[in-house]
Amino acid sequence: MTRPSRLDDPEYAAFAWARYWRLMRWMLAFTLTVTVAALGSFWWTYGMLSIHFFIAIGGAIIGAIMLTAALMGLVFLSSGTGHDEAVEDPFADLADDSK
Repeated sequence: MTRPSRLDDPEYAAFAWARYWRLMRWMLAFTLTVTVAALGSFWWTYGMLSIHFFIAIGGAIIGAIMLTAALMGLVFLSSGTGHDEAVEDPFADLADDSK
C-alpha cells in the first residue's frame, strides 16, 4: 500500500499547482524576453535573414527553455510536496535482506 502524499489533499494540491503555474508564467515572460533579444541581436548583426531562420531560432529558444522549465518545475513540485516520499520501493526488503 502506498503512503499518502500531500498532493492527495485537494487544498494543498491547488496551492502547489498554482505555485507551479505561477512559475511557468514567469518563465514564459523570461523566455519571450530572451527570444526577442536573441532575434534582435541576429537582425542587428546580420540584417534581415530568411523569415524561416527567425521562426526556427525563435521556436528552438522557446521550446528549449519552456520544456526545461516545465520539467524542472515538475521535479520541484514532486519533491516539495513530499510526493517523492510517498512512492513505495518494492525492492527495499530485498536490499535489507542482503546485508
